[in-house]
Amino acid sequence: MKKLNKPAILVVDMLNDFVTGALACDRGKAIVPATARLLDAARAAGVPVIFCNDAHIKGIDRELKLWGDHAIAGTPGAEVIPELKVCDKDYTVPKRRYSGFFQTDLDILLKELGVQTVVMTGLHAHMCVRHTSADAYCLGYDVVVAKEATDSFTEEDYLNGLEYLKTCYGADAFTNEELIKML
Repeated sequence: MKKLNKPAILVVDMLNDFVTGALACDRGKAIVPATARLLDAARAAGVPVIFCNDAHIKGIDRELKLWGDHAIAGTPGAEVIPELKVCDKDYTVPKRRYSGFFQTDLDILLKELGVQTVVMTGLHAHMCVRHTSADAYCLGYDVVVAKEATDSFTEEDYLNGLEYLKTCYGADAFTNEELIKML
């Protein structure tokens, strides 16, 4: 099996509000164990883990008009779920829009880390993972999806999200077992 070219794991919106809170997603709960295993393997292999987290400003951010209050910066709902055990070596990039790149420091962080491949995990394959992947592709990164560590509200949304990433960005999707061997 081939190795990934200078990878980093991007963890999108695995926050209390997305998994158990304001925008709770049962399917999000289901990917927690697989996500935790992948993050542990990445850390052990020296692969950067970067959390791309909604951190909205109450009463201002556009997304709140569509989705209601969620992941308000500084609240428990905007914190990474405890099961993923954010470590001192991990990075956190707050975002106020769907994409982890839009007006954030994610691109400069990835460049300074020498990353060439982003491994997408988190919620939701057809929304925030999709928009983050779009910007990653446009900025020249290779996009890979962790199938067992990514999901959406519904199976249809998840499968549509994966197909879109494959068709539009040439993203390959792998199981954890495959990815761990490729790190």
